[in-house]
Amino acid sequence: MRRTAGRGPTTGGERVLILSAGVGAGHNSAAAAVRQACDARGGIAEVQVLDLLQVSSALYRDLLGKGYFVLVEGVPWLVEWGYDVSDQPFRRRGPIDPWTRANAQPVVTDIKRFRPTAIICTHFLPAQLVASLLLRGVVDARTAIVTTDYDFQGLWLTSAFHAMAVAREEGRAQLAAFGLPPDRIAATGIPIAAPPEAPPARRADGPPELLISAGAAGGDYALAVVRQTMHVRSPFVATVVCGRNDALRRKVEAMVAPAGDRYRVLGYTADMPVLLRRADLFIGKPGGLSASECMAAGLPMVLVNPIPGQEVRNGDYLMEQGAAVRCNSVATIGWKIDEVLREPGRLQRMQAAASRTGRPDAARDALAMLLDGPARPLIVTRAAQRTILDASERRIVASDVTGPGALVRLVDEEAGSTVALLRAEQLDDLEARHAGEGEHLVLRRSQAALPFGWEVRRLLRGVLRGDDELRVRVEALAATPWG
Repeated sequence: MRRTAGRGPTTGGERVLILSAGVGAGHNSAAAAVRQACDARGGIAEVQVLDLLQVSSALYRDLLGKGYFVLVEGVPWLVEWGYDVSDQPFRRRGPIDPWTRANAQPVVTDIKRFRPTAIICTHFLPAQLVASLLLRGVVDARTAIVTTDYDFQGLWLTSAFHAMAVAREEGRAQLAAFGLPPDRIAATGIPIAAPPEAPPARRADGPPELLISAGAAGGDYALAVVRQTMHVRSPFVATVVCGRNDALRRKVEAMVAPAGDRYRVLGYTADMPVLLRRADLFIGKPGGLSASECMAAGLPMVLVNPIPGQEVRNGDYLMEQGAAVRCNSVATIGWKIDEVLREPGRLQRMQAAASRTGRPDAARDALAMLLDGPARPLIVTRAAQRTILDASERRIVASDVTGPGALVRLVDEEAGSTVALLRAEQLDDLEARHAGEGEHLVLRRSQAALPFGWEVRRLLRGVLRGDDELRVRVEALAATPWG
């Protein structure tokens, strides 16, 4: 007998759990944007946002949260090395490490207590945790992974999920080249808060307005950035946002005092959405959320002091789109801004490029992808993960792999969605007991306890979910994976 797969919506509506990790502000900002999209969508009964680090031990929280930025400041080359090493897909294929698992127990308890029908992860740590829980049958909910930088990074890949939302089409093509099914991946953009209901228009007359994010740059570097703008020869006015750094705000105010009313200095402000839409040029770091907010506002960027790894790659993408320029030396920031402002039509072209790049509906689209998508998860077997890693290290696309290590997909005949990615050699056990007609198999719950390899048993449990059987077809990867 066939039963409905997965928990699905309850009679009272969806129960959505949004999991993040407060390493920097971006992941939590994306979580807040998804929550806002939940509030605007019908059929959702309850929403909860949970920061994994806030319910972990203080030591774990400090090492992951504060420790990362200590490395950024002190040994940025090590951060870049770590980013590149961890960029290989499925380099780590085993269960989450014991220390992370121990610190995640409060999160697991909260997940069980909340009983979600949908889980959305805006950081790779909870994404890895949820994949483990999904495979073990601890949770029965649709799960989505929502990335928060323009370049896809391999740590976000997990062994089980329902939907993955990436920032741009190249990320979707990259995952397809790894062998991931295109029906489970969408390029939605990076989730940001909804714009103001009546966003202000940029002034057609008067000097261009610069928006300087000094709090993001931080400390002496922020002072150097502001000081450099004082050497710009083109007409401009500027708003300097220092965040909650009161000491920095006082230093900036003293520095720009001789310039009269050309500068306005702010501390923390809730009016950033308005400031972004009123400004003509942004000067600051290319964090994923900051950059996404600028693009949605049609605001081009002058990039300064990017964190090695993700922010450098964010900047590369924005420059490729024509929506940003980068300053590799603090001594040339003033000159770079002047070049943008002096060249006729350049600022307007960059603003148009930013508008084309922006994805203001990313949060809504990522949420819809999950809630309107397949009820069954995609399971990527450990053996398939080995093939994906090997292909990446050999710099080939997964469809170039042949023989027993080649990847194949199992596609739900009724829903049309891919439910499993495995190696060709793993089909032997399945075909021996689940053979159907031609390229079809009928997976049966009654067979799940038979002496298969443990990975095939886990695959059957994960794919069948609440059903007694499932008819699937076997598909090889397309020669041109991205279509």
